[in-house]
Amino acid sequence: MATDRRRAILEAAARVIARRGVRGLRMEELATEAEVSTALIYYHFKDRAGVLRHTLEFISERADRYTSGGDGAAGPCDAGEELERSLLLEFQDVPEVRENSTAWGELRASAIFEPELREDLARATLAWIHDVADLLSRVRPAAPAPVLTASAERLTGLLEGLSTRWLSGALPLAHARELVREAVFVEIERLDTAPPASLGGQ
Repeated sequence: MATDRRRAILEAAARVIARRGVRGLRMEELATEAEVSTALIYYHFKDRAGVLRHTLEFISERADRYTSGGDGAAGPCDAGEELERSLLLEFQDVPEVRENSTAWGELRASAIFEPELREDLARATLAWIHDVADLLSRVRPAAPAPVLTASAERLTGLLEGLSTRWLSGALPLAHARELVREAVFVEIERLDTAPPASLGGQ
């Protein structure tokens, strides 16, 4: 029961942040949204910073789930297709993905003004970069680790920018997805010209 209530609070926090932004997150409103008492929120998360930190973890884990390929309904794919599919799943016109992407963008923007968010956001971003670098390493196993990481940084940075434009209505979903496909192609081409790991060093 405690775990269910904790999850309900995090789900509600993601909704409120996506709807009103981080600065609009108030414990009283969160309690109403989650249908719990403010005391229970403080019991589970100590303070507002704790709510933000755990909400960031929650939306990162939720993104991991919906970008992992789901139930495999699209069929088997090679490493390059798996990479492309994972990144394209960040762009789905469904409520959960729109909410998750909006909340992530709000948390990232708020870190400019709320220093306590920066370390957690940097950690979450690094985990995402490592995940994408791992997918890239399956595409080109001989590519040096620093090259894979740089490629993953470019791709994840591009996705964040495209996501913001898509969610704000400045970029059609279909065009955003096409730009992602082109970026994946370009990065794989770059990996083909990278020196082998044995020559490139670590």
